[in-house]
Amino acid sequence: MPENLDPAAQLPLPDSAELEAALAEANVPTLLAVYVHLSGDAAMLDRFAPHIRPAFAPEPTAIPADLADELRARLRDVLTGRAPLAGTAPDDALFQRIMSVMVGEPVEREFIELAFDQCGFRPWTDRSQLAGRAPRPAGFKVLVIGAGMTGMAAATKLAEAGYDYLVIEKNPEVGGTWYENRYPGVGVDTPSHFYSFSWEIWPDWQHYHPQGADMQRYMVEVADKYDLRRKMRFGTTVETLVYDEATSTWRVTVRGADGTAEELVVNAVINGHGPVNRFKWPDIPGLADFNGPVVHTAAWPEDLDLAGKRVAVIGSAASAAQLVGAIAPEVAALNVYQRTPHWVIYNPEIAHAVDEGMKWALKHIPTFKEWFRFKVYWAAADGLFANVLQDPAWAGNDLAVSELNEMTRQYALSYMQQKFAQRPDLIAKLTPDFPIFSKRIVLDNGWFDALLRPNVHLENQGIARILPNGIEAKDGSVFECDVIVCATGFNVAKMLGNLTVKGAGGRDLGAEWGEEDARSYMGMCIPGYPNYFHTVGPNSAPNHAAGQNLISECQVNWIIEALDRITEGNAKAFEVTQQAYEDWNRKVEARMPEMIWSHPRASSYYMNSKRRIFLSWPWRLVDFFNETRAPAEGSYLLHR
Repeated sequence: MPENLDPAAQLPLPDSAELEAALAEANVPTLLAVYVHLSGDAAMLDRFAPHIRPAFAPEPTAIPADLADELRARLRDVLTGRAPLAGTAPDDALFQRIMSVMVGEPVEREFIELAFDQCGFRPWTDRSQLAGRAPRPAGFKVLVIGAGMTGMAAATKLAEAGYDYLVIEKNPEVGGTWYENRYPGVGVDTPSHFYSFSWEIWPDWQHYHPQGADMQRYMVEVADKYDLRRKMRFGTTVETLVYDEATSTWRVTVRGADGTAEELVVNAVINGHGPVNRFKWPDIPGLADFNGPVVHTAAWPEDLDLAGKRVAVIGSAASAAQLVGAIAPEVAALNVYQRTPHWVIYNPEIAHAVDEGMKWALKHIPTFKEWFRFKVYWAAADGLFANVLQDPAWAGNDLAVSELNEMTRQYALSYMQQKFAQRPDLIAKLTPDFPIFSKRIVLDNGWFDALLRPNVHLENQGIARILPNGIEAKDGSVFECDVIVCATGFNVAKMLGNLTVKGAGGRDLGAEWGEEDARSYMGMCIPGYPNYFHTVGPNSAPNHAAGQNLISECQVNWIIEALDRITEGNAKAFEVTQQAYEDWNRKVEARMPEMIWSHPRASSYYMNSKRRIFLSWPWRLVDFFNETRAPAEGSYLLHR
């Protein structure tokens, strides 16, 4: 069997009512994968293959009931010991065949290693168990900025790898984005069973897409299980990082909640403060003069009661769509001010609760949660990548970049036309004039239904000014309101935020990057800043679909490998070379014209004011995974 996953040790299961319910309610393609994995009966794949379709295919998956029942019976026999297990684990060829059939389309061999690692079949290497690994140098300390997803991953794996570390977090608890964002309806676009750490695949999700509170509960439980708070300092902000060339250390100024400043000296810094915690207010005349509450979705007041109020929401992207769907039934009147329409996709699972049988399967049936995680990864991430790649031969229209992208656009259009069959005015307002996936899509979880309510109005004429008692649109109409909510996003382009970073020779990273032109090597390293690792940095965002959790894990893996190079080389610091940095950025720039985000009609927060795509990773997640197994030889210097 693959190491760390031995189904035989978990079997047989009792032939119970719980097992019966799990087999009845659990996802059938995943049951198929489990059955073939455990039994070796590959012939069942051939019988199911004609009936399983890719996600969002024009024809949905339709498995005959008798075939599904036969599968359940066969799997039940295997799980309860009435039928034998396969003598060996699936080889790579069978593993690939299982993956391809369960997702309804070919999955290439290159995805196998990612599936082993990210889906838990062969979990991330525990460096503490590696024979002959040199001990970490005494006194070598790593500072981690932020206790969100990346910071928690760094803390977990630094501890496992034997590094001394300290996490500085400005909030009073772990969670980052999911601690801070508490507005009504807040949720996660990424499906629950993929948006989690690969070493802590949770079977307890309440919904297929986690609500914000569920996501925060997961983060808190991970912090508890791995005892992460023991080396975290909360309510503290990092203000400056200054590199000391004489000692190859970073002098770090931090400030506590009481205003007291303190200097720390560390050997390396992992900046995990993330790009989506510096929210921005809209630049609209009169905003400061409004008589009522003006709030931002990213700083939601716990005591704000909207019941029976007249509410204006500025913005119509993901946060606004979630908020509007949640508050529309309780407010007296709601005006939504849309600057740009967004493509909306309907995923029937977005609001679905996870059945108890499905939860039982995830928790008790060997390999089920691993296979289900792969299925979700494919449907929500790399299985969608073809949508963002421009086809040079495409000549259909200028609102798509390929035949597949046009099919996806038509899927979204047909859903919109069906929802608003009696409201052509809303179809006109909501139909984008740019290719789908060229900017972040919205997953509908009550957004369209809310717009159909008689107390909701979508305004797309633009805002002229804010009045003390309401909002005046550019057509002169005035909406008198009690509360204004700004769902206006974050300042993603200024990636350092208010942090000052001074490198070798007095270099100033804030000055080099400016307000919107951050560049790095692999979204992590900058020459002249030894032992400074900026995670979730330039051109490392998976903007073709879900996958920030994978990016965070891969960057942490690469960074620990970089730190290990210091120990192995009896050195003090690791620095990416200028040549590697320049070559990497040229490679990214050469790739971008092939991507949908560079389409002439595209405009998004992925690009700066000069239309340089500074945020997006222009390849698949599997490519990022492969690139970050270890630093490439010749790409770095060691300072001794």
